[in-house]
Amino acid sequence: MDYTDKYEYLLKVLTEMIEVDGKKTKLKDDFDKFFVKSNKTSGGRIRKVMQIIRRTSEEIRRDVQNYKKNF
Repeated sequence: MDYTDKYEYLLKVLTEMIEVDGKKTKLKDDFDKFFVKSNKTSGGRIRKVMQIIRRTSEEIRRDVQNYKKNF
């Protein structure tokens, strides 16, 4: 996966429906369910999506560092 694919994937995770544990979910909807409706299950999905975001962000950061080194 090249850097543009990773960027597009990160945007998708943040803004669109993704599948987490076999269930389609949207981060914004889970935030509403958790913080407004106090749905604890949504909190678990939020944490899983945040892990995906963290891993993808770390990969992009590494790519940026490697790209800078090769200037």
